[in-house]
Amino acid sequence: MSIVRKIYTFLIDIVETLLLAAAVFLVIYVFLFRPFQVNGDSMYPNFTDREYILTNIIVLSFEKPKKSEVIVFKAPPEPEKDFIKRVIATSGDKIYIKNGSVFLNGEKLDESSYLQPNVKTYGGSFLKEGQEVKVPEESYLVMGDNRSYSSDSREWGFVSRKSIIGKSFFVYWPLNKIGFVKIP
Repeated sequence: MSIVRKIYTFLIDIVETLLLAAAVFLVIYVFLFRPFQVNGDSMYPNFTDREYILTNIIVLSFEKPKKSEVIVFKAPPEPEKDFIKRVIATSGDKIYIKNGSVFLNGEKLDESSYLQPNVKTYGGSFLKEGQEVKVPEESYLVMGDNRSYSSDSREWGFVSRKSIIGKSFFVYWPLNKIGFVKIP
């Protein structure tokens, strides 16, 4: 009978451990961090297709996204999908595109810390070449790092704060890319 009791105790311990691990995972997933898979090349070369990134979802309770940060949000054209893009302009900023460059509040935006110098940015159906727009309250203008192949605010407009899921902060897959997301 003592063997049956030992097996029973062992199985109860395993079940308790699994339930505790599941509860910890659930709390982390729901309240703190969420994994996100990059799909496509809109953020290339800084993020590549099939890369996995942790996104901090609690930080937005304490601070707003800042310029140059990488965020994950519900895609305005398809809310059932999540997009990853870089914040270019925040509430109250005035932005326009001219001759392949982005101008923020009247000055050429320095994007050298995350874009190659030869990258050109052209207007889209929302943010047209030479047309200045002002970012409304609680909204953001975002762009992908791979400007030629990114569906972003130039096409579909602003991202509202309530549609932002979180800030991306750590790449965990593939292993050769592991590390913190650099914010200029």
